[in-house]
Amino acid sequence: MTRIAIIAAFPDELKPLVRDWPHSTRNGVNFWALRNSEEEWIAACAGAGLEAATRAFAAIEDGGPVDLLLSVGWAGALNHEVASGKAYNVAGVIDVRTGERFHCEAGAGELWLATSPKVADGAEKRRLASTYDAALVDMEAAAVARLAAMRNIPFYCIKGVSDGFAEKLPDFNRFISPGGQFRMTSFVLFACLRPWRWPALVRMGENSRRASQSIAKSVHDLLDE
Repeated sequence: MTRIAIIAAFPDELKPLVRDWPHSTRNGVNFWALRNSEEEWIAACAGAGLEAATRAFAAIEDGGPVDLLLSVGWAGALNHEVASGKAYNVAGVIDVRTGERFHCEAGAGELWLATSPKVADGAEKRRLASTYDAALVDMEAAAVARLAAMRNIPFYCIKGVSDGFAEKLPDFNRFISPGGQFRMTSFVLFACLRPWRWPALVRMGENSRRASQSIAKSVHDLLDE
């Protein structure tokens, strides 16, 4: 049986894809699995960041070897040409901590993605675009790409744009725990007291919703091929 692993950071990134899949949790990792006689699709998320993505993959691998590995989820745009709410098949991933570059399978896409250890603000987005000639930024894909390379597993990366290049958003890093969990209660209290932030946050919410739907369609299209 072919085992296909799909790694994201948060459940909402996967929601349209795994809507009807059986769900379970173990040791802080969310799982969704769908099986037929030939394939098993397993999606998992354990939070934001490289370590959380590594935990999610390890939890899937506990159930057996993985034959195909996908990194999916939300990403920020690093230029004006990248459309909010749209998913992109990524050509390759750059780990900005080490400078390593990991190529996705041939023909996967044209845009490169930079994986940063933190949520990138406007200044950091400009720096990443200039330094790495990347079009997208996330916090997990490089860890997933490295695991695929270490095991010689075919790797794809599909990212949906949750925040456009010019959006002025709060510093989300303050709301992410050391384990990669988003502190929703703290964030809601922060946002409620700052109504001038609401328009940008509403746009981000709508972009994230559309991005998740676009990710689901792109994953289905890829696996159908």
